[in-house]
Amino acid sequence: MNEDTQLDDEELFEDEPPKSTEEKVLDTVLEWLETIVLAVFVMILIMSFVIKIINVKGPSMEKTLFDGDKLLLYSLFYEPEPGDIIVVNSDFLDETIIKRAIAVGGQTVEISYTDGTVKVDGSILDEYYLTDEMVDTGAFQKDVGVYNAETESYTYTVPEGMVFVMGDNRNHSTDSRVIGCVSETEVLGKVILRFASSQGKIGFVK
Repeated sequence: MNEDTQLDDEELFEDEPPKSTEEKVLDTVLEWLETIVLAVFVMILIMSFVIKIINVKGPSMEKTLFDGDKLLLYSLFYEPEPGDIIVVNSDFLDETIIKRAIAVGGQTVEISYTDGTVKVDGSILDEYYLTDEMVDTGAFQKDVGVYNAETESYTYTVPEGMVFVMGDNRNHSTDSRVIGCVSETEVLGKVILRFASSQGKIGFVK
């Protein structure tokens, strides 16, 4: 580069007028708008593929969840595990339901109404979330599981790719005792947080 060219370049930079206050404010506003638009786009992606919002309807999960509770649901790459509270888009009921996963494919569930226990693969579950004694209301389909009238117990074998679900409010829940196991493809995700409620505490749920 020769000296004349270098001088010309320097003159170009030197001759560039400083930005006015209005232009600086506009640049700042545009930068903020760009940041906000990007943040909104990221939130849309998260809400579409990772976290969803759902409302509780009905009493079947009391006293863990209450009618009208607003929940955050984790969905991306989620696979149901026993003990999780899950949201199911039930084809059988043609509605979305919230239940607790009791057992998954390959496991055996035994429900005894004589002593009010639930066993999975022979082990009694520690169901700390129950508040009422479980009774046989007569609403359950005996052809869904194997029924033993003498012990008032039901045995269910969970097929692969399926989940056995029950409501925490056992005596007021339409669940796998009635509709059978639900497919993992019907599971929308796992409930992780309650962020609004008229009766329950705000925070993580389990």
